[in-house]
Amino acid sequence: MAEQRLWSLVEVARGMAAEHGLAEAARAGAERARHALGGSFAAISVREWAREPARPRLRVLVNVGELGADEEPFPDAEFHPAEAPGAEGAAAALTAPGERGRGSALTAPILIRGAVWGELYVARGRSDPVFGARDLTFAPALAAVLAAGLAQYERLAEARRLAFTDALTGLANRRAVDHALADGLRRHQASGAELSLVVCDVNGLKRVNDTYGHAAGDRLLVRFAGVLSGAAADLPGALAARLGGDEFCLFAVGAEVADVERTAGEVCRGASALELSEGVACGVASTVAVPGRLRSSRRLLRLADAAQYRAKAARSPAPVVADHTDWQRVASLPTTPTTPNRRTFRDR
Repeated sequence: MAEQRLWSLVEVARGMAAEHGLAEAARAGAERARHALGGSFAAISVREWAREPARPRLRVLVNVGELGADEEPFPDAEFHPAEAPGAEGAAAALTAPGERGRGSALTAPILIRGAVWGELYVARGRSDPVFGARDLTFAPALAAVLAAGLAQYERLAEARRLAFTDALTGLANRRAVDHALADGLRRHQASGAELSLVVCDVNGLKRVNDTYGHAAGDRLLVRFAGVLSGAAADLPGALAARLGGDEFCLFAVGAEVADVERTAGEVCRGASALELSEGVACGVASTVAVPGRLRSSRRLLRLADAAQYRAKAARSPAPVVADHTDWQRVASLPTTPTTPNRRTFRDR
């Protein structure tokens, strides 16, 4: 029996490691914990604080096994009351027979970095043997393995967030744009979804840095990032990003081109109203200007550049939209450039 339960711990860890998301890892862990304890049902919940009333509660991440009529595998809003943080300690506890035809049940806190992260709940059917002392001793070991797996996914999620976030502004960074463009291109080629890209250069940043210091320049960039992200909120699924230096962009898949152009106008007006700002040079490109299907995301970037260059040359206070003439010029360029571009990431 002891050897079998040790093997169960290995299976829990192995199952969670094979998954690629927090919810799926929780599902794999809950399913294996259910089998290890001979349960008919299991759930993993995460502790959070409710706003009204202000007290801790458990939000169910996943339910596995024999689900009740009102239960879902991945519920959107299933909550249960929780005790004050840390009150449970690290021990498992038997609970009263549950509803939905369940018999005995036990809970074990999931501890991450010494604090209660959530809870493992396992129940048996009414006709099954009740949980005993051996089960209460084994459940915390299962919860500890679950905690290790869940902590790993939290660390990976944080690393992923840092890898795709600009440190100064909190917007997406160049790497995130690369991934979004690649995904958007696949969708465009598969279904014809329209792709739109707005490229903005903050005017006069060097003057602000030279006159008022780099801290003032950074504040201007952060404020403009707020303008850009606020405008992006009106375009469902749009990605607001800082490409580097004074360069920013807004990328949207499936949005109406008129809505993108209107949003770009809001960005320009918002930027002009910022303290110390000289506005932005803003270029808008969309696949509506491309005959047929776009074959390279680099060309969409070049198209937006072409419009942005015209905006900067004309000192336009409004966005400039790329047209078919811009596309003809961009299409004549080689897909793989032989000389470095102004933006290195666009040459990859």
